[in-house]
Amino acid sequence: MSAPEIRGWCPGALRPMASGDGLVARVRPRGGRLSAAQAAGLARAARAHGDGAIALSSRANLQLRGVTAQGHAALLADLAALDLLDADIGAEARRNIVVTPFWRHGDATPRLAAALAAALAKADAPETPTKFGFAVDDGPAPVLRAASADIRLERAVSGALMLRADGAATGCAVTEDAAPESALALARWWLDSGGAPQGRGRMAAHLERGARLPARFDDGSVAAALAARAPAPAPGPCPQGFLAGVAFGLMSADTLTALAQAGAGLRLTPWRMALIEGAHAAPDRPEIIAAPDDPRLAVSACVGAPGCAQALAPTLPLAAALAARVPPGARLHVSGCAKGCAHPGPAAFTLVAGRAGFALIRDGRADAEPSRMGLSSDALIAHPETLFGDG
Repeated sequence: MSAPEIRGWCPGALRPMASGDGLVARVRPRGGRLSAAQAAGLARAARAHGDGAIALSSRANLQLRGVTAQGHAALLADLAALDLLDADIGAEARRNIVVTPFWRHGDATPRLAAALAAALAKADAPETPTKFGFAVDDGPAPVLRAASADIRLERAVSGALMLRADGAATGCAVTEDAAPESALALARWWLDSGGAPQGRGRMAAHLERGARLPARFDDGSVAAALAARAPAPAPGPCPQGFLAGVAFGLMSADTLTALAQAGAGLRLTPWRMALIEGAHAAPDRPEIIAAPDDPRLAVSACVGAPGCAQALAPTLPLAAALAARVPPGARLHVSGCAKGCAHPGPAAFTLVAGRAGFALIRDGRADAEPSRMGLSSDALIAHPETLFGDG
């Protein structure tokens, strides 16, 4: 397989990334939430300054695609008017926070997220890499364990608020007031102890290499609550509203407008779903998944060619065609290159585009050794049993 270019950084609104369909501008909603007015305004901006395509990322951000270089300044002005723009590129890059969507009014979650964002915006905040992130997952049981984050605010077994380094089984108790600065102190330790060689790195990998957390961050006595044993979040009603899936994480500006009109606000999630506040149903749009048994939920796919300059083939038509044939309990990942952006972890079936067709990887990531190569999209669609069966 052809080796993709590893850029090592994530796009923002102030620092967009060039792709096959223009610039990609990533918008990080404050606290993981868009008001209805912000969501509607963002949809208008996507139409006016991009090609109208919007991606919901695994970091619970929205990415506006097809933005032109000439329209970038006007896009920034619109985002500033919507209170969706940071003061500078550094503050934007550091504010990489994923927030549990299942908070209720009066919970500490919005306050914690806002205070952490404010601390990260300060001039003396640690200059962490753009892929380094934080999770505010302070519900009774954590729901963001599978989401990308390096420093986590969770609940201990006792119910008290705790700070935990990703990859560590235990952490330290913190108060709500002290939590933001404690999280930044842990990020500084990670940097000072060599967690980001060549400007890249993750907390869990640093600990796996033998780095030992100082006792102030992990004294071994504060254990995190067990992850929820309930089924993984799925489309459908919930106490806060309605959880709507977005097929392959891609939607049009018109669909975002419909979501904005359906409730009081949108809480974005790393599961490529949006929680519509106060809603009892999801809008009827082609990209919206409203049922927990929709076969598209078992498939991850990137934007593919021609939208991504590194993708070596279209991915979305193949993903859509194969979704109904994925075996129960399995996951299919269709990737335009070996980076595997849509699903960084292993999947039961991974198809990776190459110059001579798709490669099949079983029970592995997109960069793993393939078991078969040279598979054509047309043949896979015509004979999906060659992928999912014994043949």
